[in-house]
Amino acid sequence: MSIPKPLVQVNQAFIVATTFLGLFVSFYVLLIPIAVGVSTLITKKNPMMVVGKRFLRQPMHTYIQEDKAQQMFNQWIATSLLTAAFVCFLFEWNTVGAIFSVMVITAAGVALMGYCIGCTVRYRYMMWKHKQMKKHNTA
Repeated sequence: MSIPKPLVQVNQAFIVATTFLGLFVSFYVLLIPIAVGVSTLITKKNPMMVVGKRFLRQPMHTYIQEDKAQQMFNQWIATSLLTAAFVCFLFEWNTVGAIFSVMVITAAGVALMGYCIGCTVRYRYMMWKHKQMKKHNTA
């Protein structure tokens, strides 16, 4: 299963913009990407990508494709961090909330530039898991 890269970029830009607004306008704006993230994780369909799909000019298969499982992993990370940021802001732990928000903005912003931090994290996790399985099978 794969997703056209322009749709992934729409979601990344949405996350950057709404998190930026949540950081500098009102932390309640974070509820928007949190709601989109939770919806995506539950339904396996990202509302931003559903809307963005209408604007693709070429057939979906002609675009560079991104791995859907990886995108779900990235969505899980972003949604978790944004939820943590929102809770921190709610309890007036503003510095910690800002740190979580900046982490999301940085990761999504860097992904827009071509490097996926979430991909590196998932790859390292999968390699660690593989090594653990090998240890248990040889012991």
